[in-house]
Amino acid sequence: MHVVLVQPEIAPNTGAIVRLCANTGATLHLVEPLGFQLDDRLLRRGGLDYHEYAEMEVHPDLDAVAAVLSGRWFGFSARSTRLYTEVDYREDDVLVFGAERSGLSVEDKQRFEHDRLLTIPMLAGNRSMNLANAVSVVVYEAWRQTDFTGAGADQPGLTAETTAAPPFDS
Repeated sequence: MHVVLVQPEIAPNTGAIVRLCANTGATLHLVEPLGFQLDDRLLRRGGLDYHEYAEMEVHPDLDAVAAVLSGRWFGFSARSTRLYTEVDYREDDVLVFGAERSGLSVEDKQRFEHDRLLTIPMLAGNRSMNLANAVSVVVYEAWRQTDFTGAGADQPGLTAETTAAPPFDS
Protein backbone atom coordinates (compact mmCIF):
# COMPACT_ATOMS: atom_id res chain seq x y z
CA MET A 1 0.00 0.00 0.00
CA HIS A 2 1.18 3.51 -0.77
CA VAL A 3 0.22 6.71 1.04
CA VAL A 4 0.77 9.95 -0.86
CA LEU A 5 0.69 13.31 0.91
CA VAL A 6 0.44 16.19 -1.54
CA GLN A 7 2.24 19.25 -0.19
CA PRO A 8 1.85 18.45 3.52
CA GLU A 9 2.19 21.53 5.72
CA ILE A 10 2.34 20.42 9.35
CA ALA A 11 5.40 18.49 10.50
CA PRO A 12 3.79 16.69 13.47
CA ASN A 13 0.99 15.37 11.23
CA THR A 14 3.50 14.01 8.76
CA GLY A 15 5.56 12.58 11.62
CA ALA A 16 2.51 10.70 12.91
CA ILE A 17 1.90 9.38 9.39
CA VAL A 18 5.53 8.24 9.17
CA ARG A 19 4.91 6.24 12.35
CA LEU A 20 1.63 4.88 10.94
CA CYS A 21 3.35 3.75 7.75
CA ALA A 22 6.18 2.12 9.72
CA ASN A 23 3.61 0.17 11.74
CA THR A 24 1.48 -0.95 8.78
CA GLY A 25 4.11 -1.51 6.09
CA ALA A 26 2.74 1.23 3.85
CA THR A 27 5.21 3.26 1.80
CA LEU A 28 4.94 7.02 2.31
CA HIS A 29 5.35 9.39 -0.63
CA LEU A 30 5.67 13.12 0.02
CA VAL A 31 4.98 15.56 -2.81
CA GLU A 32 6.83 18.88 -2.71
CA PRO A 33 6.75 21.61 -1.72
CA LEU A 34 6.70 20.55 1.92
CA GLY A 35 5.70 23.01 4.62
CA PHE A 36 8.68 21.94 6.74
CA GLN A 37 12.19 20.54 6.45
CA LEU A 38 12.67 16.78 6.66
CA ASP A 39 15.01 17.31 9.61
CA ASP A 40 12.37 19.38 11.47
CA ARG A 41 12.34 18.44 15.17
CA LEU A 42 8.52 18.39 15.17
CA LEU A 43 8.52 15.88 12.31
CA ARG A 44 10.97 13.71 14.27
CA ARG A 45 8.94 14.12 17.44
CA GLY A 46 5.68 13.15 15.72
CA GLY A 47 7.29 10.04 14.26
CA LEU A 48 9.18 9.17 17.44
CA ASP A 49 11.89 6.67 16.57
CA TYR A 50 9.94 5.10 13.70
CA HIS A 51 11.62 7.01 10.86
CA GLU A 52 14.21 4.28 10.42
CA TYR A 53 11.42 1.69 10.00
CA ALA A 54 9.36 3.63 7.46
CA GLU A 55 9.88 3.53 3.74
CA MET A 56 9.56 7.12 2.52
CA GLU A 57 10.21 8.88 -0.78
CA VAL A 58 10.03 12.56 -1.69
CA HIS A 59 8.82 13.58 -5.17
CA PRO A 60 8.89 16.96 -6.91
CA ASP A 61 5.25 16.66 -8.06
CA LEU A 62 2.34 14.25 -8.41
CA ASP A 63 3.38 13.34 -11.97
CA ALA A 64 6.65 11.98 -10.59
CA VAL A 65 4.70 9.78 -8.18
CA ALA A 66 2.44 8.57 -11.00
CA ALA A 67 5.53 7.61 -12.98
CA VAL A 68 6.59 5.09 -10.32
CA LEU A 69 3.28 3.82 -8.89
CA SER A 70 1.02 1.78 -11.12
CA GLY A 71 -1.60 0.54 -8.64
CA ARG A 72 -5.15 1.83 -8.41
CA TRP A 73 -5.23 5.45 -7.24
CA PHE A 74 -7.77 6.78 -4.74
CA GLY A 75 -8.05 10.42 -3.74
CA PHE A 76 -9.65 11.67 -0.54
CA SER A 77 -11.79 14.76 -0.17
CA ALA A 78 -14.31 16.08 2.34
CA ARG A 79 -16.41 17.07 -0.69
CA SER A 80 -16.68 13.63 -2.26
CA THR A 81 -19.77 11.43 -1.90
CA ARG A 82 -18.40 7.86 -2.10
CA LEU A 83 -17.38 6.47 1.29
CA TYR A 84 -13.90 5.04 1.81
CA THR A 85 -15.55 1.86 3.15
CA GLU A 86 -17.19 1.15 -0.23
CA VAL A 87 -13.88 0.05 -1.76
CA ASP A 88 -12.32 -3.41 -1.85
CA TYR A 89 -8.70 -2.41 -1.26
CA ARG A 90 -5.66 -4.20 -2.66
CA GLU A 91 -2.09 -4.28 -1.41
CA ASP A 92 -0.78 -2.10 -4.27
CA ASP A 93 -3.40 0.65 -3.95
CA VAL A 94 -2.28 4.29 -3.84
CA LEU A 95 -4.06 6.48 -1.29
CA VAL A 96 -3.68 10.20 -2.04
CA PHE A 97 -4.36 12.95 0.52
CA GLY A 98 -4.11 16.72 0.10
CA ALA A 99 -2.59 19.40 2.28
CA GLU A 100 -4.04 20.12 5.72
CA ARG A 101 -5.59 23.50 4.93
CA SER A 102 -6.65 23.09 1.33
CA GLY A 103 -6.98 19.37 0.63
CA LEU A 104 -6.46 18.18 -2.92
CA SER A 105 -6.57 20.91 -5.56
CA VAL A 106 -9.27 20.89 -8.25
CA GLU A 107 -6.57 19.87 -10.72
CA ASP A 108 -5.43 16.98 -8.53
CA LYS A 109 -9.01 15.78 -8.02
CA GLN A 110 -9.45 15.63 -11.79
CA ARG A 111 -6.83 12.85 -11.87
CA PHE A 112 -9.33 10.50 -10.25
CA GLU A 113 -12.33 8.81 -11.78
CA HIS A 114 -15.51 9.79 -9.94
CA ASP A 115 -15.71 6.45 -8.10
CA ARG A 116 -12.08 6.76 -6.98
CA LEU A 117 -12.54 10.04 -5.12
CA LEU A 118 -13.53 9.03 -1.60
CA THR A 119 -14.60 10.62 1.66
CA ILE A 120 -14.71 9.82 5.36
CA PRO A 121 -18.11 10.62 6.90
CA MET A 122 -18.39 13.28 9.57
CA LEU A 123 -21.21 14.96 11.43
CA ALA A 124 -23.04 17.61 9.41
CA GLY A 125 -21.51 21.06 9.62
CA ASN A 126 -17.94 19.90 10.24
CA ARG A 127 -15.29 20.86 7.68
CA SER A 128 -12.53 18.28 7.89
CA MET A 129 -10.55 15.80 9.93
CA ASN A 130 -6.96 16.06 11.07
CA LEU A 131 -4.81 14.72 8.24
CA ALA A 132 -3.01 12.13 10.37
CA ASN A 133 -6.34 10.85 11.69
CA ALA A 134 -7.87 10.66 8.21
CA VAL A 135 -4.89 8.74 6.83
CA SER A 136 -5.01 6.38 9.82
CA VAL A 137 -8.70 5.61 9.34
CA VAL A 138 -8.23 4.74 5.67
CA VAL A 139 -4.92 2.89 5.99
CA TYR A 140 -6.23 0.64 8.73
CA GLU A 141 -9.38 -0.15 6.77
CA ALA A 142 -7.31 -1.00 3.69
CA TRP A 143 -4.86 -3.04 5.77
CA ARG A 144 -7.73 -4.88 7.49
CA GLN A 145 -9.19 -5.78 4.11
CA THR A 146 -5.84 -7.21 3.02
CA ASP A 147 -5.71 -9.39 6.16
CA PHE A 148 -3.15 -7.19 7.94
CA THR A 149 -0.40 -8.37 5.60
CA GLY A 150 2.93 -8.48 7.37
CA ALA A 151 1.54 -8.25 10.91
CA GLY A 152 3.18 -10.57 13.41
CA ALA A 153 0.94 -13.62 13.52
CA ASP A 154 2.54 -14.72 16.78
CA GLN A 155 1.67 -11.43 18.52
CA PRO A 156 -1.90 -10.54 17.53
CA GLY A 157 -3.41 -7.47 19.10
CA LEU A 158 -0.31 -5.98 20.68
CA THR A 159 -1.03 -2.36 21.45
CA ALA A 160 1.88 -1.54 23.76
CA GLU A 161 3.98 1.54 23.18
CA THR A 162 7.14 -0.57 23.12
CA THR A 163 7.77 -4.23 22.49
CA ALA A 164 9.42 -4.46 25.91
CA ALA A 165 6.23 -3.36 27.68
CA PRO A 166 3.17 -5.52 28.20
CA PRO A 167 0.31 -4.73 25.79
CA PHE A 168 -2.41 -2.35 26.98
CA ASP A 169 -5.05 -4.99 26.33
CA SER A 170 -3.70 -7.81 28.50
